[in-house]
Amino acid sequence: MPTIAKKKSRKGSARLDVRLRPDKKALIEEAATLSGKTISEYVVSTLLQQSTEVLQRHRHIRLSDRDRDQFLTLLDASDEPSATLTRAVRKYKQVVGTKR
Repeated sequence: MPTIAKKKSRKGSARLDVRLRPDKKALIEEAATLSGKTISEYVVSTLLQQSTEVLQRHRHIRLSDRDRDQFLTLLDASDEPSATLTRAVRKYKQVVGTKR
């Protein structure tokens, strides 16, 4: 498993060290060369692109049209509590008490 260490090298810059097998390094070097980039440029751009995609997948909620319509309908619905919710609150207050 690759070991990744992050340490401060100079003001406004950070260093990322990665250990990997020689065959994997050769593959990355070849891809960088074919891309017209240095190894550092290639690795940084690839990592940033992949990191951005991962974060976008985890930060955004994608709803189907049906789910979106249902969500918007619920937002537009009355803000008055239903009878079931009112009973549940009353029962909760009886069990737990009102001083919380």
